Amino acid sequence: MVYRNTCTLITQINLLPYNHNVSSCVIIFTLILGLKSAATGAPITVMSQVTRDYLHPSEIDKLLSAAKLSPRHGLRNHLMILLAYRHALRISEVTDLRVSDVNLDEGRIYCRRLKGSVSNTHPMDGDEIRLCRRWFKVRPKTAIDFVFVSERGSPLTRQSAWRIVAEAGERAKLDLDIHPHMLKHSCGYYLANKGLDTRLIQDYMGHKQIQNTVRYTATNAKRFEGLWG
Repeated sequence: MVYRNTCTLITQINLLPYNHNVSSCVIIFTLILGLKSAATGAPITVMSQVTRDYLHPSEIDKLLSAAKLSPRHGLRNHLMILLAYRHALRISEVTDLRVSDVNLDEGRIYCRRLKGSVSNTHPMDGDEIRLCRRWFKVRPKTAIDFVFVSERGSPLTRQSAWRIVAEAGERAKLDLDIHPHMLKHSCGYYLANKGLDTRLIQDYMGHKQIQNTVRYTATNAKRFEGLWG
């Protein structure tokens, strides 16, 4: 029954002119979902309409607050997301971060880049340093050199870190499907929106090719300010 009704709907859509056809795709998708719901009685989950691959600063704040309130390991999760965002780290780079990479006395962090990117050393802000000190105090005593570890002291896996970020996004109730690489993109857009030089952003993010950086600055109108004044 569902199949026959779906075919009828598709036939009717195909009879429409092209411009109506495109806009009608959303309608038919909704109708098909309704037919399935009536047939199975199962609840329907509609995916988010937002498809951005980055977060605005206000959304980052919500994500960090949600991570901090994690039922378990809120401090660790909060710090992991903060460092990934502030230093444009991929999820595999943040899980590979070593205690020896973090110099709290000098306020420096060594960002070991992967996938052909350029490793570099960044300054750390005060909130990062304070969070690191707190985490290092409660970090499992059996832990090896990795900064982010499980409660057994083993290195946090890429899959676990991915899940932590995704769960924080759900808890923050953001209208996006959150994944870790959004943190790196969010860093790039934040720096570009401050009007910083593209070369500086390239160096900070460890991009070997400037083409990877231009995506963040290309749509930023702030760089054109003052051209006519």
